[in-house]
Amino acid sequence: METIEQRTMRKVIRHLIPLSIVCYFVNYLDRVNLSFAALEMNRDLGFTATVYGFGAGVFFIAYFLLETPSNLILVKVGARRWIARIMFTWGLLSGAMAFVQGETSFYVLRFLLGAAEAGFFPGMLFYLSLFFPAAYRGRMVSTFMVATAFSAVFGAPVSSMLLYLDHFAGLKGWQWIFLTEAVPALFLSVFILVRLKDSPAEATWLDDDERAWLIDRQAAERRQREAVHNLSVLQVLKNPRVVALGVAGFGIAYSTYGIVYFLPQIVKNFGLTNMQTGFVSAIPFLVAAVGMIWYGRRSDRVMERRSHCAIAFIICAVGLVATALIPSPTLRLVTLCIAAFGAWSTLPVFWAMPTAFLSGAAAAAGVAYINSIANIAGFVGPFIMGWIKDATGSFDGGLLVIACVCLGSAIAILCTSHDTVLEQSPDEEGVAPLLVPARVVPRPGE
Repeated sequence: METIEQRTMRKVIRHLIPLSIVCYFVNYLDRVNLSFAALEMNRDLGFTATVYGFGAGVFFIAYFLLETPSNLILVKVGARRWIARIMFTWGLLSGAMAFVQGETSFYVLRFLLGAAEAGFFPGMLFYLSLFFPAAYRGRMVSTFMVATAFSAVFGAPVSSMLLYLDHFAGLKGWQWIFLTEAVPALFLSVFILVRLKDSPAEATWLDDDERAWLIDRQAAERRQREAVHNLSVLQVLKNPRVVALGVAGFGIAYSTYGIVYFLPQIVKNFGLTNMQTGFVSAIPFLVAAVGMIWYGRRSDRVMERRSHCAIAFIICAVGLVATALIPSPTLRLVTLCIAAFGAWSTLPVFWAMPTAFLSGAAAAAGVAYINSIANIAGFVGPFIMGWIKDATGSFDGGLLVIACVCLGSAIAILCTSHDTVLEQSPDEEGVAPLLVPARVVPRPGE
């Protein structure tokens, strides 16, 4: 017979995860479509790799500045209205990218787009943590974040095909990429406003007993976290563990955005057409999508985050170094797949860590703060990658820099405090597992 926990979580997953995946899929198309638009846009507008890298990265300056305030506003006004607002404004500005005329308009629109999107990812992560107990968050994050890889898997060939609409209705192919892929965000903003509920207490799609179980479970976990880590928002911003996670997150953003923004250009250097580039570029992201689901579930199964995250960083670094050193296009594609697997496998494990010891407004601020530090890499990474390309005529030096950053992030993760494993014991009725105080599990030899 199905337990109340199984019934409740099945409904939560069915109501929230598909919609969350679709929203993040559309969000990440912004990262993917720029990289494919660049195949023609850079030539048409005379952009160097440095100009393109700076424009790609300036998005994250606005994101960095506004992400934490955005998440705090979300807590005040509710996720439903704030996430809908984010999606509507980013849809408008993403479409406006079709009318970029030169460097200045490119930089301004990318900055405004970052301001519009600020807080979306950490806001969604915080929102989902309200409905998913700790034992489910690794697989929840991996399932939610698989959208980043699948947006590239599907967005790569679609974007490359849209390039062939060159001169249709008087517009360039790269302009059609921005216009077409902005429309889903506008429709979803309305759907979000109607569909989402701000908390489990408002979830009318749960039965009364299911709603009560979820509220009690989340309250029990929150009391446990606050008994150990009862931090104010200001304390969160100064907490060494939060800062260390931000440093590690820097490496995640540096590696994933380095791959996303420049992979099509690296692949096209294999001597491929735009269409071939689109389909070949999808392969590493497909490997990443499958890998991150498996890796997130494995981390949940053994309830271990720290070593899993560090190992994924090392795998990414090895793949990037091999890509830079191997001349064969076929082998370079294989090593890019290894690098993508490592980069994306960090995501579900890493983002399950902050909400394991933060709750409430502290969790919202902490997740946003960590992501803000991480997204500094979103500016630095593409700019350095473009600058190295212009200086050396190759992307290989930039790939080696990303590898070094990944190794540094692996060290930062290993320097954080021990993982906590959540033990479970049956409640008085022997049905719903409840959390008891977490125990520290030492690593072998420690």
